[in-house]
Amino acid sequence: MEQSAHRRRYRRILAFASRVLVQVWWFELVLPRIGFAGLADRTRDARMLRVARRFHDLAVDLGGLMIKVGQFLSSRLDVLPPEITQELAGLQDEVPAVPFADIRALAEAELGTSLAAAYDRFDETPVAAASLGQVHRARLSAAAAADAGFADVVVKVQRPGIDAIIDTDLAALRRVGGWLRRIRIVRERVDAPALVEEFARTSLEEVDYLHEAASGERFAADFERDARVAAPAVAWERTTRRVLTLADVTAIKINDTDALRAAGIDPAEVARVFADVMFEQVFTHGFFHADPHPGNIFVTPLGETWGPEPVEGAGPQAGDASTSSATQVSGSDAWVPEPVEGSGWRLTFVDFGMMGEVPAGIRDGLRALLIAVAARDGKKLVAAAQDMGVLLPSAQNAELERALSTLFARFGGMGFAELRDVDPHELQDFAMEFGEVVRTMPFQLPEGLLMLFRAVSLTSGMCSGLDPAFNVWDAVEPYAKRLLREESGNVVQDFAKQTLENAAVLWRMPGRIDSVITRMEQGSLSFDTARLERRMARLELLVRRAVGAVLFAGLLIGGILLLPASPAWGGVLMGLSAVPLLYALAAGLFGPRV
Repeated sequence: MEQSAHRRRYRRILAFASRVLVQVWWFELVLPRIGFAGLADRTRDARMLRVARRFHDLAVDLGGLMIKVGQFLSSRLDVLPPEITQELAGLQDEVPAVPFADIRALAEAELGTSLAAAYDRFDETPVAAASLGQVHRARLSAAAAADAGFADVVVKVQRPGIDAIIDTDLAALRRVGGWLRRIRIVRERVDAPALVEEFARTSLEEVDYLHEAASGERFAADFERDARVAAPAVAWERTTRRVLTLADVTAIKINDTDALRAAGIDPAEVARVFADVMFEQVFTHGFFHADPHPGNIFVTPLGETWGPEPVEGAGPQAGDASTSSATQVSGSDAWVPEPVEGSGWRLTFVDFGMMGEVPAGIRDGLRALLIAVAARDGKKLVAAAQDMGVLLPSAQNAELERALSTLFARFGGMGFAELRDVDPHELQDFAMEFGEVVRTMPFQLPEGLLMLFRAVSLTSGMCSGLDPAFNVWDAVEPYAKRLLREESGNVVQDFAKQTLENAAVLWRMPGRIDSVITRMEQGSLSFDTARLERRMARLELLVRRAVGAVLFAGLLIGGILLLPASPAWGGVLMGLSAVPLLYALAAGLFGPRV
């Protein structure tokens, strides 16, 4: 029964993908070739929006990874038109909660004991239910609380059967990625199989709660001496791959401005500190929270009413305002930051299932980009993007180089403060033009940059909501200046190396030109064109047959698609498909032999 359900799920995903691919093939490839490019252009926005809405409905109905797919695609502005990304941006985990009996059975099997033995209290009503798991509040047993150093916890339990659903969804997505790889227009713009594998890796990490717990502790270690930041400690004795138990650090959601003001906290100050902390993760630690939405960041006032209840006989815990210095929790590796003098609050991050890193290769690429920007050199900037894997090898770079030259000419000499004073409409117009160039390029963000851009985008949006006057450039500027100072020596070396290479080329150039001229004068420079002529003749024959075959398939499938709505036109197109078919066959039978 379960296998049958998975097969139906697999077929539904492939059926949806098949319909979309046929539609794209017909409107984007066939119609422009038979003189209906205008029709395809006029209907494109509406068609893309319908596709996005149908996928939204499919994802909500199926749940599982399909919702994650929608959320993932909503951030892929590099490969998808804005009509799709905007529609998918609102896709949330709209799934019903799992019956508590099923949650109990899975949790007890994972923990190897009953919930009554593991916890003094376990709320049956979930705090949150998502497509991959759901969260319940609980209280550790006395013995476990003494070991952990805290009693009140939240328990994240994986949805029963989610592993099989993930396997099914990934199998279907890999099949679709294989289809896309065979389509030239798609292959030239995006490496679809690599995109699927990128998504698969991040999804599998997200459902591995041991990985999430380790990421949370790594994050806490990065900020162990920073009084502005806290993270929930892990109850390792009650944590497995499918069950995660964390200290309950619930406080004020970072975007709840009314609650912040009621607690005497200035939202504008929260925006400044939050942006600074996010860029500290990126530029200093190279390990950052890639999903900083409002549900994952709390503002914790350092008053007596906030934080988990202290456990008798245990050390101080995260969120306990009674601590006056950085103190290690008894039985835990998590550090309790020292309160910020005069601030009375700190930021508490949760949910470390989606974390990003800035690897050495990306950092080197970013350095090369900075060198190119410093030189106002669009060509070098494009070359650096190719080295980072941002541009696929099939990229035709002239348009992108032109757009970058325009960017440098207009905004290149401006600092961050000056950019803030530019007319927003001018920036918007340029962004629209530049975005269109980017979407027509075979442009794909490597995973490290994708997560980085996502984190920066969410950070900027959150801070602007807290403080309408917030400018992300002001937050980035100190880190950008520091990175340039750190790399200044390398920049000089790179410029010197490039100068030497150019000098070497110029030094050898006269000798090479003289050699070619001498051979021409002696009549020893010759070109063999016979082989080229044969290949061109063969290529011409293949092109004739291919054009006939494409027109035949296009007219035939177009007739089939039109048949239900307009039998007359459908029949006409199906009948006309015989003409290009005969042409293709004649080209093969009676064409020149080469």
